[in-house]
Amino acid sequence: MHFDQRTQQALREVGLGREELRKASKLVTEAVQRDAEQLEAFFEDGGTFYSDMEMAHSSTDVQEHEVEYLDLFTHGADLRGYLRFDSWGVPVEDGRVLNDETVELRLGPTVDARVRFARDRDAL
Repeated sequence: MHFDQRTQQALREVGLGREELRKASKLVTEAVQRDAEQLEAFFEDGGTFYSDMEMAHSSTDVQEHEVEYLDLFTHGADLRGYLRFDSWGVPVEDGRVLNDETVELRLGPTVDARVRFARDRDAL
């Protein structure tokens, strides 16, 4: 079960039984897996991406990055992995597809922020 104890209790109080909780948990797991697949596909070919990442000493709100790959794994409701740029990388702690042109990743230590990425600068 991928719901914490408080969430399970609240769901029971609104009428969900054990089987419904299991089914909901399975649906969450499947949704996270789909998101991971879509996010990896978005970055699949590598190349140039644009982001709204805040960077020290940058004079612009939109950053340009060369991305080598995005490698994700899932466990229940958790989506984690690593985003590799041309000369550095950062852990990924979550993510979602916003639309066909943009995605959002929660980047871990060194960035510690939600960052939107797009292939086209104007999509941000």
